[in-house]
Amino acid sequence: SLFCYHPQERKVVALQSSIEFSKHMTMMMSIRQRKKQQLPPTTLILRSWILVALLVTLCSQNAQAFTINRNSAFLAQRQQQQQNRLQYQQQKLEQPQENQRKHSSSHRGSTMLQMKASRLPPTYPVRVTVMGGGNFGLALATVWARKNIPTTLLVRSQDVADSINQKHVHPRYMSDLGLPHIIRATTDPGSALSDATYIVHAVPVQYSRSFLESVKEHIPPGTPILSCSKGIETSSLGFMMDILKDVVGEDRSYAFLSGPSFAREICEGVATAVVIASEDLLLAEDLADLISSEHFRVFTSRDVIGVEIGGAVKNVIALAAGMCEGLGLGTNAMSGLVTRGCAEMRRLGLTLGAFPSTIGGLSGVGDTFGTCFGPLSRNRRFGYRLGKGESMQEILASTTEVAEGVDTSIALVNFIKSECKGYRLDLKYPILFGVADILEGKQSPLDGLKGLMNMPMRMESYEERAY
Repeated sequence: SLFCYHPQERKVVALQSSIEFSKHMTMMMSIRQRKKQQLPPTTLILRSWILVALLVTLCSQNAQAFTINRNSAFLAQRQQQQQNRLQYQQQKLEQPQENQRKHSSSHRGSTMLQMKASRLPPTYPVRVTVMGGGNFGLALATVWARKNIPTTLLVRSQDVADSINQKHVHPRYMSDLGLPHIIRATTDPGSALSDATYIVHAVPVQYSRSFLESVKEHIPPGTPILSCSKGIETSSLGFMMDILKDVVGEDRSYAFLSGPSFAREICEGVATAVVIASEDLLLAEDLADLISSEHFRVFTSRDVIGVEIGGAVKNVIALAAGMCEGLGLGTNAMSGLVTRGCAEMRRLGLTLGAFPSTIGGLSGVGDTFGTCFGPLSRNRRFGYRLGKGESMQEILASTTEVAEGVDTSIALVNFIKSECKGYRLDLKYPILFGVADILEGKQSPLDGLKGLMNMPMRMESYEERAY
């Protein structure tokens, strides 16, 4: 027997045969059909909406929980970063004043613990010394002074110092522009450097080693140095980082400023963006905070070698761009030349471990564009006069401004030969090698540019060969 529930009799009945079972199933199906037909359409719609509402509520609760968890994690991370920053600043402020007195009197022979400059409490109020009274030294001194920071210019001649202190103008460089009255100039390295919180180095690369040798005894131990010089030293084939560590030592932090920044435009208050690179990122951030303004924007980076490569190579490319303009070859030729020069800069940077983003940033491509196309560029003007047929001796004799690309070009080729391995490096760096040949008198600007156009056909990018 098969026991089943009988809905009409409301009790369990025993089915003795298959015929009774078939009749029972037919009855159950008819009952279900009648019940379904008795439900109004509104009831079915209401049930559907209730089901949808339940599903939406469940999904919303899950999404809200996920958002809360994500925001909580983000806020916790931000609070931890902020707490670390506040702890660092508090440690700087809570250092004993004895360290400050030792720091300010170190030029008198007092001894102190050698440590990174960014870990030392700064001398209050902050004081800045700019070494070098050229165009860019004046520009950087103006930037500091506009932030009401006492700024001292260390210059070579007393008449320049007197003119800056009394008339607030430089007698030779940008003499039509007035300097902030807070700037003081001196020829005495002892008085200029002894109480400096930060030192700015704005002396051309080829003269930096001898200049630093003459003033290093007056530089307080641990005082950080910000270098604005760009290029490669011809004698040692070293960048500014190498020169500073060789002469001044490694007991301090160094930073390097670069980017499209003409000195006159900085003094005139035109909007400018630069980058400061340092292995000590806290130093770079402190410097950026001190000198950034609505007219002078400073970014930071850890890629020192990338910034130095960009600052050196862009001057050589600017010489080539000036020659192209002097020969009257047109915008097409100049644009192609500058673009291929940037490719050589990137190739060299990658070989030496620089980040591609640095080469493509302000200190690389950005500074190259400004130097190659800007009317204030000394290197472009030098190349333009070469393209017009003047000799190097005539150009050098007629100007007091330094075109860093002239010496850097020859040093850069020697550097590539010593550091880069490979066959026919002149095919990998044809513009850099070609400019050096022109400056050494091995070929004329026209012959050099014709040689570039007659190079063997190849892919535009070496990297594409890997695909």
